[in-house]
Amino acid sequence: MPKNVLVIGGTRYIGKLLVQRLLRAGHRVTIATRGYAPDPFGDRIARVRVDRRNETAMRNAFAHLGPFDIVYDQMCYNPLDAAIAVRTFAGKVGRYVMASTIDAYRALGFGHADPLRESDLAVEAQRIDTGYPWHDPCRATECYVAGKVQAEAYLVRDGALPLVTPRLAHVLGGPEDFTGRLAHYVELARMNGVLEYSNPDAVLSFMPLQGAADFLVWVGMQDFTGPVNAACDGALSAKSLYERVGAVLDTPVRMRRRVPPAEMGRLSPFDVPGAMVLDTSRAQALGYRFGHCEDWIDDTIQLHDLAFV
Repeated sequence: MPKNVLVIGGTRYIGKLLVQRLLRAGHRVTIATRGYAPDPFGDRIARVRVDRRNETAMRNAFAHLGPFDIVYDQMCYNPLDAAIAVRTFAGKVGRYVMASTIDAYRALGFGHADPLRESDLAVEAQRIDTGYPWHDPCRATECYVAGKVQAEAYLVRDGALPLVTPRLAHVLGGPEDFTGRLAHYVELARMNGVLEYSNPDAVLSFMPLQGAADFLVWVGMQDFTGPVNAACDGALSAKSLYERVGAVLDTPVRMRRRVPPAEMGRLSPFDVPGAMVLDTSRAQALGYRFGHCEDWIDDTIQLHDLAFV
């Protein structure tokens, strides 16, 4: 049965693919953005131009819209955003899907011997600081992890929204990946650069861009609530990813271990002091299958290489 779906932030990267898949499945889609970025959807969707971080604007924009069967919030980054969502959508949505991240587990540190389960991160026990200047653009990077964790915590404690929080592994896409993280390794290899790395065993979970969008669509159509991890099998470290890039590009790569290790991400985007791998048994028990990094990583690297050339 077609559903009435709102996507907050649906004009680029994961959000754009999410909208494409929802339309292909026959759902009615509205996107809410500030209107700065164009979208390719024409008259197939409805649009609401609004600043996600302005509570008055949000409440006015949606006062007479809805109810929505599903709200996908791709732009909820901190407890202030979460509070705005509650006061805008409480009682007007059947399912609220807040896109979260593997980075939320950074609150627990690195170097875990076992894959991380959803219950390992007790978000309901996290301190919520609504006085912090979360919307200061100069602090966007430094507050990203705490913001995501506290956004989840706020929504869980409030309880007004039927909440699902997909915690996505690091998402790798082609040249459209605005983060530039995989592109960093491809460009370094093409320039015969030396990768410095901290720990060869510091593996991370990954998933492809298309897989992230597919998973979000699936999550929206289910009826479970709470956090759910999403990742492909086959975790990679910065070192093993760079080796993979070299193999795909058929070019030798040079590496050097840095002792003592640098801060996370200082040497390269996925260089971390210790392992952080997601346990996906909950999603699998609910019926989802992710596949393996071997299924897509080489093709994604090649797309970046073509763009580099």
